Amino acid sequence: MTFAVSNRITEALGVEHPIIQAPMGWIARSQLASAVSNAGGMGIIETSSGELDAVREEISRMRDLTDKPFGVNIAQAFVRDPAIVDFVIDQGVKFVTTSAGNPTKFTASLKEAGLTVYHVVPTLRGAIKAVEAGVDGLIVEGGEGGGFKNPDPVALMVLLPLVRSRVSVPIVAAGGMLDGPTMAAAFALGAEGIQMGTRMVSAAESPVHQNWKDAIVNGEETGTIMLNQRHSPALRAIKTDRSTDLQFAEHNVFGDFGTPQDLYFGGDMNAAIALGGQVMGRIDSVEPVADVIRNCMDEFGESLGALADRYLAG
Repeated sequence: MTFAVSNRITEALGVEHPIIQAPMGWIARSQLASAVSNAGGMGIIETSSGELDAVREEISRMRDLTDKPFGVNIAQAFVRDPAIVDFVIDQGVKFVTTSAGNPTKFTASLKEAGLTVYHVVPTLRGAIKAVEAGVDGLIVEGGEGGGFKNPDPVALMVLLPLVRSRVSVPIVAAGGMLDGPTMAAAFALGAEGIQMGTRMVSAAESPVHQNWKDAIVNGEETGTIMLNQRHSPALRAIKTDRSTDLQFAEHNVFGDFGTPQDLYFGGDMNAAIALGGQVMGRIDSVEPVADVIRNCMDEFGESLGALADRYLAG
């Protein structure tokens, strides 16, 4: 039997397992998100692509693919129109994550509509600001994670316990999350849930081209690169010819991101910046989402038991 956890996150979100799927643009749509929700986690639909008509269709499709809870992310740096709040509310979802922006912008309106709101934070200052804005929880994201990053990244091992020492709301740990041992480590540092990004990009139900999945599976822990640290957003990406050429660029390289669809679905690894986290060095196979989540929870229980047996025995 898969190890079960009951805590503030599972109770508030109505999920079996406190595992959230990261909201990757174009990737976090119904095919992947429904697999996560059906496996007992929290599937998330993205808005960072800006394709809101497509997102609306994906949310509708989710209801055909799962009867489990799911949420929507509002990536504020990419969806700037305040109408996004009404858009999300109109979709009837109960959980929203907000990211890449000021937590004071949308939190009050979303909560007035009865939604549960978690905000993504990369610093202690950001965490305190989000709590003061009234969020229900935080996704604390370490700099080792893939995607859009703070220009001054802080490792999760430092950031998570620091934030936990200063806030009381539930925390989801993001960055390097992969399996039961990493989940146990996150819980030891104060988290009550985890978010998986790179692991979900490489999952069987992920819609991305096999070339990207292969790059993750075959990648090393040193196989990512930080871009755009003199500007914002910074990016952690897989080392490719394109990303390596942009490593020391003086200008804001976000304008050189490329054509995502040609990378994501066409498999051209140099058509755009391929985002990915350092945890790819620990991913060695493409697995179904259900296996990823089940194994994570089983290993989580085993890790806690092994630590207790080893250090608390007698």
